[in-house]
Amino acid sequence: MEKELLEDYRFGRQQLIEIWGHACAMAVTKAFPLPSLPRKQPTVLVVCGPAQNGAIGLVCARHLRIFDYEPTIFYPKRSPDPLYRDFTTQCEKMDIPFLSYLPTEVQLINDAYNAVVDAVLGAEGEAGEGREPCAAILATLKHVRIPIVSLDVPSGWDAEAGGSGGISPDVLVSLSAPKQCARRFLGRQHFVAGRFLPYDVQKKFELNPPEYPGTECVVALRAPRQ
Repeated sequence: MEKELLEDYRFGRQQLIEIWGHACAMAVTKAFPLPSLPRKQPTVLVVCGPAQNGAIGLVCARHLRIFDYEPTIFYPKRSPDPLYRDFTTQCEKMDIPFLSYLPTEVQLINDAYNAVVDAVLGAEGEAGEGREPCAAILATLKHVRIPIVSLDVPSGWDAEAGGSGGISPDVLVSLSAPKQCARRFLGRQHFVAGRFLPYDVQKKFELNPPEYPGTECVVALRAPRQ
């Protein structure tokens, strides 16, 4: 589907990443509204991998900053892609802090942040799961006790088969449309960010998109678990 958007509909890579990153930030604000956060400071840790999912995480962090959250980014393996470097610069210019290392003492993460955004692997999937720094990141994220928001595909999951020892997110944000693995998602809320898709693309891929309320760019597919 992404190939079709890029080649036939002439979407740009930067445009798609920006759309998805903004939608992910919107989903975070719906899952964790500022007044509901347990900590006085509205801190969110955004963990970014080296590929496209990480770039979406960078855009998500920038929009969270605009929405008055206090994101911190961990981006240990920076991509040489000029587009991704631009996204990094935008975050730096907005004074979003970057961690030099991810604490292996999980309690430090639990105490410092309200939630973690998992933008490590996504649909890039298991190809990078066993490689560093992704393996160490996933080992840490599996043990955090604060909520995790995964972008598109939870890191460590197969995009088709689903979870196989990966992390267990509380919130999933499916980009464009839910992947097969979303059937195995048992978390609190599942959002989809696909309102921007042209009608013919929706029809061709038989997406049967949900109804988006008002002018929303994301919609919750599952009500919060009580």
